[in-house]
Amino acid sequence: MLVADYDIVFQEVPDETTLALNISDCPHHCPGCHSAYLWQPVGDELKEEWLESMLKRYPYLTCVSIQGGDRDYHEVERVAEWVHKHGVKTCWYTGFRSLPSDLKLEHFDFVKVGPYIEALGGLKSKTTNQRFYRVTKSDDAGSSTAVYTLHDITSVFWK
Repeated sequence: MLVADYDIVFQEVPDETTLALNISDCPHHCPGCHSAYLWQPVGDELKEEWLESMLKRYPYLTCVSIQGGDRDYHEVERVAEWVHKHGVKTCWYTGFRSLPSDLKLEHFDFVKVGPYIEALGGLKSKTTNQRFYRVTKSDDAGSSTAVYTLHDITSVFWK
């Protein structure tokens, strides 16, 4: 995965101070996209050493959001797992219409799903097709398997 750029943000993940990693080589090419520069494979390879240095540089971060990475969602998963092991929440912004069936939700605290459709607007629009979910874990009584559930919290962006 190539990181084109990054920023410290406060609105992409509600109530979190987030390191947003803009991943390039987006396969979706949504008309009206505000980040069309991310359609091309530009930037530097995302390496754990760099990510670790960012977490040390910004110790107040509570979340890392991977903005894109849809060409290799297993790599997104791997990075999210690594971030979780460092005690930081994770989020994935994907342009997929639905999450891949084999995505391991245990590596994520939040996911945003849906391509950008200009006529419907982004997350701040009540007409948006995009959905923002909090991932919650519940232990199934009598089972050793945890169940991960998506809770739609898109409406928090409408305030």
